[in-house]
Amino acid sequence: MNQLVIYGTGSPLLVDMLESIRRAGLVVACGVRNRPGACHLDPGDRAVSPEELTAEICGLPFLVPMFTPAHRQEAANEAMARGFSRPFSLIDPTVPLPQAISFEGGFYVNAGCTLGAASRFGKFVAINRGATVGHHAAFDDFVSVGPGAVICGQVSIGRGSFIGAGAVVLPTIRIGDNAVIGAGAVVTRDVESNCMVAGNPARVKDPAIRGHGGKAVN
Repeated sequence: MNQLVIYGTGSPLLVDMLESIRRAGLVVACGVRNRPGACHLDPGDRAVSPEELTAEICGLPFLVPMFTPAHRQEAANEAMARGFSRPFSLIDPTVPLPQAISFEGGFYVNAGCTLGAASRFGKFVAINRGATVGHHAAFDDFVSVGPGAVICGQVSIGRGSFIGAGAVVLPTIRIGDNAVIGAGAVVTRDVESNCMVAGNPARVKDPAIRGHGGKAVN
């Protein structure tokens, strides 16, 4: 039976990730409650504190469910500092997987997405429900794509950037590191790093941010 560990149980996205896990025929060995507060594990799932981690648990593959890029990086770094070394990639079984695709550890794709061929995804990229990614896309580490977003072909997105729900990024656009694209925005030209854009067509709302939620991915 294929087991994995959820590192960080407070994110609401975890409930969708658990559905993906079940559809994939996988089993949650436990969830690590690394912060006080809400726990979104299923009632029958085992929750442990970081102090209860064993070598056996740390030897299992792990997933990080946080959707904010900087929070996901923080949890992933914390997990690896505690002995985890096998970030797991989970693509929901409802998503057709192109043969020509590459991705690194920690990749999560929620239900109902479409992934274009010849695309490349870095570490701990998260793509939420119903998003579409075109061919020859290039996503750097810790990118987050919101529900229903449309990323057209040959788009590149820098490390730690956040694409809001329902946003549209037109073909060949380049988005820098730690940029934020507002929900529903239509991006018709390149976006600089540490910049927030919104609207249709998207225009700069803040030229100097530190990433989504005011926290940058390092």
